[in-house]
Amino acid sequence: MTIIDNAVYVNGRRYAAPTSLDQTYELMDSCHGMAWIGMYRPDAEEMRSLATEFSLHELAVEDTIMAHQRPKLERYDDVLFTVLRPAKYIDETEAVEFGELHIFTGKDFVVTIRHAETPGLSSTRTRLEADPELLALGPEAVLYAIMDQVVDDYQPVINGLENDIDEIEDQLFAGDPAVSRRIYQLSREVIQFQRAIHPLSDMLTRLKGGFEKYHINVELQRYLRDVEDHVESVTAKADSFRQLLQNALTVDGTLTTNRQNEASAAQNEEIKKISSWAAILFAPSFVAGIYGMNFAVMPELHWAWGYPFALALMLLVGLTMYVIFKKKTWL
Repeated sequence: MTIIDNAVYVNGRRYAAPTSLDQTYELMDSCHGMAWIGMYRPDAEEMRSLATEFSLHELAVEDTIMAHQRPKLERYDDVLFTVLRPAKYIDETEAVEFGELHIFTGKDFVVTIRHAETPGLSSTRTRLEADPELLALGPEAVLYAIMDQVVDDYQPVINGLENDIDEIEDQLFAGDPAVSRRIYQLSREVIQFQRAIHPLSDMLTRLKGGFEKYHINVELQRYLRDVEDHVESVTAKADSFRQLLQNALTVDGTLTTNRQNEASAAQNEEIKKISSWAAILFAPSFVAGIYGMNFAVMPELHWAWGYPFALALMLLVGLTMYVIFKKKTWL
């Protein structure tokens, strides 16, 4: 059984907790209450039962069975179909884990379907049950309370991403070679987070547009505007994170290039020194090589001052080249 929590409410108070869908349908008819059915990955047979009882559109049912939907808000006659992407920050892996929550709201029912372990909606149900006046406002109150929880749960994600970005800034100027990979991975998390939250603004605008048509209670209208304020704040933060990471990637590229240039310059200086000393040592070797050719007829071969002259010539050539390289700052 995939039913997690199932209750029928009358005047905002829990009237009964049926153990099956059929019991829920019977109680709704007998007490004229509102049903809130919470499910986790229901199978096709259960979805067909819900679709038949609550006149759920086949396209919405198909989306729920297939899952992997983007956040959206669609109305099929009197049934509102909402898809939300809750998020949870995993500190150990510095990753954002996304869930998927489908919500069907009709005149007298709410069906919530989770496709991931999180988020649990027990806290939302408990909070609403503690406020019967709010819960008595009907399925719209449940929908807005769920949206409020999902948006509030985005704040720890924002805090986690913000902390990671602060650490990246420290890594950048510490010359950590692993920072490039971390920036790239964190950018992917931020992009996925943006995909989860950006559609919410349009969804809330559409809900606000139906206030008068569907005679939404004034208190619920205030509730929704509060959710909208939180969405705008979270969206602005996520957008700023993406810009910060793009800037960090640019800075990392600049710093890496500078470090490479510095390493190349240092290497060039070493090559200059090695080449200079090689040239200085080559000059005496060249002179010695000429006088070591053992030809019978060579200038100064039998000259008494030939040996001192050769040594002096080698020393003079070496000193001359040393002075030249020193003047060019190669040594």
